Amino acid sequence: MKNDMNRRFRTRVITNIFYSAVVTVLIEIFLVTNVSLIATYMDNAGIDNFFISILVTFDVVVILMYVLFGILVFTVTFMILQEKSLRNITKISDAMQNISEGDLNVTVEVEGDDEFSSMAANLNKMVEELKELMDKERESERTKNELITNVAHDLRTPLTSIIGYLELLSGDVKLDPELQKKYINIAYVKTKRLEKLIEDLFGFTKMNYGKLTMHVAQVDVVKLLSQLLEEFYPSFVDKNLSYELQSNVPAKVITADGNLLARLFDNLINNAIKYGADGKRIMVKLHADDEIVTVSVINYGYVIPADELPLIFNKFYRVEQSRSTNTGGTGLGLAISKNIVDMHGGTITVTSDLSGTVFTVKLKVNFDVNKENFGKIG
Repeated sequence: MKNDMNRRFRTRVITNIFYSAVVTVLIEIFLVTNVSLIATYMDNAGIDNFFISILVTFDVVVILMYVLFGILVFTVTFMILQEKSLRNITKISDAMQNISEGDLNVTVEVEGDDEFSSMAANLNKMVEELKELMDKERESERTKNELITNVAHDLRTPLTSIIGYLELLSGDVKLDPELQKKYINIAYVKTKRLEKLIEDLFGFTKMNYGKLTMHVAQVDVVKLLSQLLEEFYPSFVDKNLSYELQSNVPAKVITADGNLLARLFDNLINNAIKYGADGKRIMVKLHADDEIVTVSVINYGYVIPADELPLIFNKFYRVEQSRSTNTGGTGLGLAISKNIVDMHGGTITVTSDLSGTVFTVKLKVNFDVNKENFGKIG
């Protein structure tokens, strides 16, 4: 592209020089021929004039006059031919000056289909990319501040509770063994919540700031879901829940990061158990074709309000804050799930009504890690 622009510019300049030279030569021939004829005629007619005598003699002064006039004609012709190019160069130069001074609301408008229109288009594209980069930088800074604020709040709450119970246990007042056991159990549950929060925070920051390396391999997603559901069996029993896996194929191998997929569906199943206990049943459905695998995790418990559905994948967002606290949510599980799906170029959506809350994940069968998010499923 750059070499093509240079070639086109050189060709344009050389062409203008050639045209200017042709015009100059033609005018010079016209002048020399006609002025000499007129001067000779007037001299033969007996008109005595110093200027005419100089023209007739064709001495050094006359030649110099013709040369200077030729240079003037060449320069004027070349400048006229280059006027559009000079105007475009001025536009681009002024725009670059404004950009260097921090003005990114600059748009260079150059008509035509030449090297200058290409330069203007590239400059406009660069300005847009700079604006996007600055917006991302501001968003990143805002996200970091929000992350710090939310982390401080979420860490302080269980820590305060743990410290309170430990102070009671280590105090001078002798506690009943049953009460001691109860306090220890509460402190343990709060500690596990802290561990989960810290684990989610590490996972989220790694994904959100591009520090996580994907290890793509062949993964049997049917087998993966079966294993995850078996691992959650104690939780199903504890919540008095039944579960079922439905698949239109006995096995389906896709290209993906197995560990990340395990975390994705672990989060979704865990979320279904937490908030679907009232429905007494968890359903996982898989439908696969040659290009796309669709996995739906369905619970029949709490209905998420329609106005909260668009926010549910936001970091630290919780549906019914107090209820989420009781169930031990960190507000990061679904944000992590969305990041994992995005990294695989897939989509994740949620619907919720009286017929159930459905999280639907669509993944490509043949995922190309080198293309990442550039070919997302529509």
